[in-house]
Amino acid sequence: MSYLEYKVQTVPTGARKILHANWALVLLLTAVSAVGFLMLVSVAGGDFSRWAEPQMKRFILGLIVMMMIGMVPIWFWRSISGLAYLGALGLLLLVELFGAIGMGAQRWIDLGFMRLQPSELMKITLVMILAAYYDWLPLAKVSRPQWVIVPVILTLIPTALVLKQPDLGTAILLVAGGGIVMFCAGVSWWYFIAVIASGVALVYTVFASRGTDWQLLKDYQFRRIDTFLDPSTDPLGAGYHITQSKIALGSGGWTGKGFMQGTQSRLNFLPEKHTDFIFTTLAEEFGFVGGFSLLALYGLIIFFCVVSAVQNKDRFGSLLTLGVAATLFLFFAVNMSMVMGLAPVVGVPLPLVSYGGSAMLVLLAAFGLVQSAHIHRPRSR
Repeated sequence: MSYLEYKVQTVPTGARKILHANWALVLLLTAVSAVGFLMLVSVAGGDFSRWAEPQMKRFILGLIVMMMIGMVPIWFWRSISGLAYLGALGLLLLVELFGAIGMGAQRWIDLGFMRLQPSELMKITLVMILAAYYDWLPLAKVSRPQWVIVPVILTLIPTALVLKQPDLGTAILLVAGGGIVMFCAGVSWWYFIAVIASGVALVYTVFASRGTDWQLLKDYQFRRIDTFLDPSTDPLGAGYHITQSKIALGSGGWTGKGFMQGTQSRLNFLPEKHTDFIFTTLAEEFGFVGGFSLLALYGLIIFFCVVSAVQNKDRFGSLLTLGVAATLFLFFAVNMSMVMGLAPVVGVPLPLVSYGGSAMLVLLAAFGLVQSAHIHRPRSR
């Protein structure tokens, strides 16, 4: 029996797919989202309908979409990965031409009932196309230069479009996510060492460009870097977000002030309290215990993804699962580092907790792909 025949004949069919779903993952995603609903009620001053209700409706829709995607055989998602990538790339081009503008950035397509952010789709379709590429490519060729350049190009094209919006945070996530998939596929360490060295040189060049005709970053992005290095230089301006965030984080202590008792969020000192800075509200109200508990839930999600990927004998499904897990990790790691003052503020939401439609629906759809890989992985009878 060939390996392909083995894969086809040993996957569950019909109603058995429900039994083979990764239900631990479903429960963990629901638990994280429930934390988000609770915090959205808190930051709205007890108003359930303002942010929590629409977020809950999106989650239920996303959960249905996730399970529907999970029921579809993984080979189908592999076969359309190229089309999905090109579709997301086309939407990024549409944003450039007709995108809606908000807070000084052009990142969305207004669909009337919601705003779609194509860069969120690109994070997942990039993982799909890279997983499909390395599933097709023989292991002996993975580290050869002519085969390494292809995934690099696939990553840099959407990254350049996202940088033009401008959206530095998402651009960083795209590069990092693509790099992690390449690393998991077995690309040689020497390429990553070269990239790190180039990154150091790029950082130097970026700072050297400040104030010149060829300045590489926007002025507000440089202000964010200055604020990151020393928030006290402008505590009421560019440093206001980080200063208030640190006050909220520190005032929570070990167990917090209690639900809806956080003064920073209740008195509106904390900006973007329902989106990028929602973790600080959690830390203020539930302290170190609450923040660590959320981090533990994220860690368990990644753990179950890694276990599923290691057990999966299908290379595409394994790389896809690892890529989605890496995307989730990058999301919460960058957001938490950002609000703690450990990284510049780059506008990355906290996954499944921050208010937002596109990010939640796309992330749950991505976990639908993880479910598909888990359900349809080859099994011995």
